[in-house]
Amino acid sequence: MNKLNGIAASDGIAISKAFLLVEPDLSFELGKNSDPEAEVTRLEDAISVSSTEIEQIKAKAAESLSEEEAAVFDAHLSILLDPEMKNAFVDKIKEQSYDAQSAVRETADMFITMFKNMEDNPYMQERAADIKDVTDRVIAHLLGVQMPDLSTVDEEVVVLGYDLTPSDTAQLDKRYVKGFATDIGGRTSHSAIMSRSLEIPAVVGTKDVSKSAEAGDLVIIDGLEGDVIINPDEETVKAYEEKQADFLAKKAEWAQLVNAESKTADGETFELVANIGTPKDLEGANDNGAEGIGLYRTEFLYMDSDQMPTEEEQFEAYKTVLEDMGERPVVVRTMDIGGDKNLPYLPLPEEMNPFLGYRAIRIGLHQPELLRTQLRALLRASVYGKLRIMFPMISNLAEFRQAKALVEEEKAKLVDDGVPVADDIQIGIMIEIPAAAVLADQFAKEVDFFSIGTNDLIQYTMAADRMNEHVSYLYQPYNPSVLRLIKSVIDASHKEGKWTGMCGEVAGDQTAVPLLVGMGLDEFSMSASSILKTRSLMSKLNKSEMESLVNKALTECTTSDEVANLVHDTVGDIIEG
Repeated sequence: MNKLNGIAASDGIAISKAFLLVEPDLSFELGKNSDPEAEVTRLEDAISVSSTEIEQIKAKAAESLSEEEAAVFDAHLSILLDPEMKNAFVDKIKEQSYDAQSAVRETADMFITMFKNMEDNPYMQERAADIKDVTDRVIAHLLGVQMPDLSTVDEEVVVLGYDLTPSDTAQLDKRYVKGFATDIGGRTSHSAIMSRSLEIPAVVGTKDVSKSAEAGDLVIIDGLEGDVIINPDEETVKAYEEKQADFLAKKAEWAQLVNAESKTADGETFELVANIGTPKDLEGANDNGAEGIGLYRTEFLYMDSDQMPTEEEQFEAYKTVLEDMGERPVVVRTMDIGGDKNLPYLPLPEEMNPFLGYRAIRIGLHQPELLRTQLRALLRASVYGKLRIMFPMISNLAEFRQAKALVEEEKAKLVDDGVPVADDIQIGIMIEIPAAAVLADQFAKEVDFFSIGTNDLIQYTMAADRMNEHVSYLYQPYNPSVLRLIKSVIDASHKEGKWTGMCGEVAGDQTAVPLLVGMGLDEFSMSASSILKTRSLMSKLNKSEMESLVNKALTECTTSDEVANLVHDTVGDIIEG
């Protein structure tokens, strides 16, 4: 029996035999060509076949993943069909006489190495993995090598591999793939996010699970604790079967809370709402008892189009969501383009660090015609539901005032034209930049609400890219400095009679929820699949006791681990129960 430890990426227990996701052998000697035109033709054929395959994978992904998660394949297609990339391949074939596979390998390796070394640029680092995924597929076709195909799995297995690419994860069939474990990865990696959407138990970052098992070995994947056990003895199997049964019983218990109110044991009420990327995600939100939408990521309207979406196209999308929610509130984030979300039809400057550069509200204020179109569509749709508009990446009050002025100007124009607009639209900001968090007391005098985006707030506060494995240990949601910022924002809003929500990963984190309840966070927005277990946990907490827990955490704890230990020592039985 061999036990490995990793990162719990997706809840649940899986017990089944191992399916090894073996990387294809794409090794070859660099070669030259004697007929450049023939090699270019081979290259074009391989690109064409690869493009068709990625389109098919994307279509399959759309059946089981949200549109937001499936959008990664648009990025893969843009890389594959990028004329600059293709020209680089062709130049090596024609000018340096490389054969097609050598031209692709040499070019891809150059870009991958360059991007991987950009440690201050997470967008480019992520593109390195995408380039490898795409170019490996092209090379496989050039070599006549079969790529791994998880869609052919037709018996119950757990998948073990070095990593699961987006292409791999999109092909997982829940009927047969009961869980997976990888050598690398973190909770915010593509595979981890997709595993939670599919509700498949997963453990990532085990370092060497792919080399520790043989195909057919019995494997236990504990997505609750982050453990992988290879060839367990009978006693261990029995213990995990009981743990699995307990977890499934909990899920059944949570399912009973679909229509329940979100409140603590001592009667304090909160809002549990869902994050969505497109109207297609509404089904999951409703099935899991969402009390509204706390984050509608509108950038996917832009990313799923080959041109800037029109006012009418945006209006129809917003109207659909607002009508579906009815009296339940919908927080719509204005376009958060830039950073890791680029549009082929909206040229953006190349930047050393796009996450800290020209993105989100900065684009909207610099190119106001883009933001005005979106605001007009939102204002027109406002009469169909309970609209709340949220501006992202706000760092100072001048930006918020400019953005709000655009809302008022467009509203006045619509009213003058006889177009009805709701009179109860709330306007708020996303708190993700520490400067805004520190000045929350002043912002609270002018905004209607705050929504804390913890994913960016944590990495900006800790100066640590959460996607960089070398500093990922600094992505610490329980760090006292981060918690103090969060509490100061909540307190500032309440002092002015306003409310604060949270739409980052932490809102559904079961260790963080007791602390957030104690701080008085008003709205918790999360992946739809996390709502019911959070509602269950919340129903067993006493708010006044959680206030004491928060006070102790912020005055006596000095590290993230100390805070986590304090929470589990205090309410661990409730979290686990």
